[in-house]
Amino acid sequence: MVTEVWTAGDAYEAYVGRWSRPVAKAFVRWLDLPGGARWLDAGCGTGALTAAILEVAEPAEVLGVDTSEGFLAGARARVTDARAGFRAGDMRALPLPAGRFDAVVSGLALNFVPDPGRAVAEQVRVAARGGVVAAYVWDYAGEMGMIRHFWDAAVALDPAAAELDEGRRFPLCRPDGLRALWAEAGLEGVTVRGLATVTTFAGFDDYWRPFLGGQGPAPGYVTSVTEEQRRALRESLRARLPAAPDGSIPLTARAWAVRGTVRHRTHR
Repeated sequence: MVTEVWTAGDAYEAYVGRWSRPVAKAFVRWLDLPGGARWLDAGCGTGALTAAILEVAEPAEVLGVDTSEGFLAGARARVTDARAGFRAGDMRALPLPAGRFDAVVSGLALNFVPDPGRAVAEQVRVAARGGVVAAYVWDYAGEMGMIRHFWDAAVALDPAAAELDEGRRFPLCRPDGLRALWAEAGLEGVTVRGLATVTTFAGFDDYWRPFLGGQGPAPGYVTSVTEEQRRALRESLRARLPAAPDGSIPLTARAWAVRGTVRHRTHR
């Protein structure tokens, strides 16, 4: 049985957190909001998006909310700007008043929420009239290379692993899925675009080692199988990953981003 764990900030950073920062900056630049805005980072994790907002957007304030105390501890340690704050909370029931924020954003979290429609409705609720609600998720089925290569190798060896593959599990993480979710939430001017960066691993060990940390579906799978299965998977990946002449492994990491605008309120 595979248990998905999202508690250890350092293990998450080693796995995928380090690659989320350039995508977070590209996302904030794409939103292109004026300085002095009030931002909410829903599902803030270890604070990559919060840090990008502070660096790029000149906000008046940024509040990060997450359910994981381990991730929040990591965010507080990494983001020390006085304009930023962090608190525990569920994206499906944000502990915040309505209409509070000019921008409500979420990075790499929405697909892991059991009811993403409810989470987006909450984002709309706490956004101000005319505010922006936006998010981005990895392109698991396509060009999130480090994870796509992993599951392709795992499923070739163990067909049962297919049920854990985020590319199959999360149809939300495609342009049509995101566009439909934002439209259903009543947001206007909905736009979707791809954001890509290059994840360059120093060598195979740099690629493989983070999968041993247990944070997320793929590392959870690695820790659940036998040593023999783990060895076979490791060698399959070593053979299939594209390596440069110097031994480094450059892979594309693409995310799909969506944005919309709050134009009116509906009372429920």
